[in-house]
Amino acid sequence: MLRLEDVSVRVTNGEGAENGGPREILHNINVEFERGRLYAITGPNGGGKTSLAKTIMGIYPNHTGRIIFDGEDISGMGVTERARRGIGYAFQQPPRFKGITIDSLLALAAPEADPSFLRAQLRGVGLCPEDYVDRDLGTGLSGGEVKRIEVAQLLLRNCPLAIFDEPEAGVDLWTIQQLITLILNSYHNNSERLAIIISHNEKILPICDEIIVIDEGQITGRGTAEEIWHLIRDEVECKAREHCRGGVVIC
Repeated sequence: MLRLEDVSVRVTNGEGAENGGPREILHNINVEFERGRLYAITGPNGGGKTSLAKTIMGIYPNHTGRIIFDGEDISGMGVTERARRGIGYAFQQPPRFKGITIDSLLALAAPEADPSFLRAQLRGVGLCPEDYVDRDLGTGLSGGEVKRIEVAQLLLRNCPLAIFDEPEAGVDLWTIQQLITLILNSYHNNSERLAIIISHNEKILPICDEIIVIDEGQITGRGTAEEIWHLIRDEVECKAREHCRGGVVIC
């Protein structure tokens, strides 16, 4: 369904660039994703996890190689064209849309859905609909609340390919379990869809069919949690301690 062939990505300004000069942040990535499977991408901070997700979405253009989605080369397509073909992306730090109410945002994701169904989706991500549907999606919401709303919106779209960038960020342990259940129900063993989750979370990684480890812009491991645990153990345990203590932990 999705295949990256010798994909490299270079940035010249802003994120990932040093002193404004060009820097290659992904190097000759070759990887394939199949429908009906749930994938995790993990690895150290700055290793290229989010860069890979943004490249699939079209936020970062690849300067070498090809990206094939459902048999079509989408390498030259932008974000809008890829979204129309069924690729969805939930950001690590979701954008805020001041002036748009939460129920309006959800209705955009599923315009034909009954309002009661939209509210049930909010409840599914741990938010009481009565407290949120009329609220503005601006600065009045916490990062964790915005994150959950974005996950709800992406699930409502029923995308053939959904990318969740650290869906557990900023949410409590109980809500993480809710999100895991929702994603599993929507994508696991569904022959029409696939999901990619970027995560270090020890509750998320084991439920994925396959884990891809990326470090310094290259894929350094691939397999089940048991097969590659020795590659990811330190990072996962460090993130678990950080989440538990509610702050930054130097590992």
